[in-house]
Amino acid sequence: MKKYIYVLSMVLALGACTSDFEETNTNPYEISDESLKQDFNNIGAFFPGLLSNLYGIQIDHNLTNDSFARHLATPTPFVGGVNNTTYYLRWNRYWSVQYNNVMAPANQVIDIASQEEGNEVFIELANLIKILSMHRLTVYQGPIIYTEFGLGKTGEYDSEQVLYNAFFSDLDRIIGVLKANTDFGGFSAFDASYGGDIAAWAKMANTLRLRLAIRISKVDPAKAQAEGEKALADSAGLILTNAENFNISNYGRKYHPAVICFEWNDTRMSASMESILGGYGDPRVSAFFDEATDPAVVADHPDWPYKGIRNGATLGAKDDRLSYSTIDLSFNDPAVVTDRKMISADEVYFLMAEAALRGWAGAGDAGANYEMGVRTSFELWGAGGVDDYLADDTSIPWDYTDPKADAGVNAFTNRITNTIAWDEAADNETKLEKIITQKWIAAYTDSMEPWVDHRRTDYPKLPFNYQNDSNSDWGVIADDDFLRRMTFIDSERTNNPEGVADATTKLGGPDEIGTRLWWDTGGPNF
Repeated sequence: MKKYIYVLSMVLALGACTSDFEETNTNPYEISDESLKQDFNNIGAFFPGLLSNLYGIQIDHNLTNDSFARHLATPTPFVGGVNNTTYYLRWNRYWSVQYNNVMAPANQVIDIASQEEGNEVFIELANLIKILSMHRLTVYQGPIIYTEFGLGKTGEYDSEQVLYNAFFSDLDRIIGVLKANTDFGGFSAFDASYGGDIAAWAKMANTLRLRLAIRISKVDPAKAQAEGEKALADSAGLILTNAENFNISNYGRKYHPAVICFEWNDTRMSASMESILGGYGDPRVSAFFDEATDPAVVADHPDWPYKGIRNGATLGAKDDRLSYSTIDLSFNDPAVVTDRKMISADEVYFLMAEAALRGWAGAGDAGANYEMGVRTSFELWGAGGVDDYLADDTSIPWDYTDPKADAGVNAFTNRITNTIAWDEAADNETKLEKIITQKWIAAYTDSMEPWVDHRRTDYPKLPFNYQNDSNSDWGVIADDDFLRRMTFIDSERTNNPEGVADATTKLGGPDEIGTRLWWDTGGPNF
């Protein structure tokens, strides 16, 4: 369109204007700027791409946080069996995915929407997606570029304290705008999560505030409590039913972990899932995983025919463990599994349970919230027997052996001694372990927050890596500890060395995989 305006100006300047110039020189098959503006297509069309890129691919999640949180494990000895899963970094790409595919186009949305009045809802939805992106990225690296992103500066990193304060401040504005515009109907064509329901987006944003508040509850308890109580009291409400869950559409594509599992044969049930779900007799297992295809690998518990791989295992040939449990086959059908949860009601009840232990106003009763978290998860996965499950005060997770390895190789002794049933007389540490262990189970299909919780609280008491290939290249992890973060990416080290140097100072320790993030204090939980 701009080229036609330029030509028209030249014609006018030469005194050779024709009244029908634009009509005769417009391609009838070209989408014009004006037609794009109709029904907000010029800004709304960005949102499916923004949302779908909040999740990366195999090397961004399955071989990082899925493994670090012990939800899924690989049978494949990538790069000679020495890789991220054994604490030697080979892949560190999530940073680039988020900045290139979420942050940059979100800023485009904001720029376009800001050129006309009446687009504040689109502006704040884009800002909300930026927080969704960065609140995930920061749990990898720690300090990241947020408040200065897109301002024409060289890339100054925010310390984590500055970052979280900015998140909370931005959420104040975002939630305010969304609550004031719940009758806005212009987003429905672009919203596969909530069908254009702006009140639902406000509720999700308020729930995100509660998640972030709990995340910083040990390092900055006063700020955490203030923000948590604000979320608990806000009229926007919280996600408290499965119908309100915030899910990211697959946009017609197959659920990516199913591609990894069934097409590439690169992921299976983890040994931690076997130990915890099996020991607790968890009925959700059949919705999560399929039975092992070789009865010999479950000879130690034939009545519970599921088998997992230890994270950080010493692996032989890939084929050795392909008979272990895949994810449930239903995940392989894009007509059945059409989306992926990012914030769900079960998590919110567990957040409120922890908030109650911490004495936050409006959090309710810790035990009641804990049980509602479990019940809501059972409902989500269509599992029965929740009453018996919640009453179980004797079962504990199993020890693990690997039938495809030599005696003792990849085996572990279970470290969890806590049972399922709530005990009001127990101390807060015991109660918190119950909460976080059940939250870990319920978070299946989105292992980011379980990885956060595990570092933050040391719960569940997961097994350490059997094979630990950490060294001075990326930092050394003790054999009785866990990887704490991903390092800053190489392209930043090359192209923004001053920024990375400053970020390392803000990190408070060396740019290594064993350096704790701000909220991962290593101190007591209470």
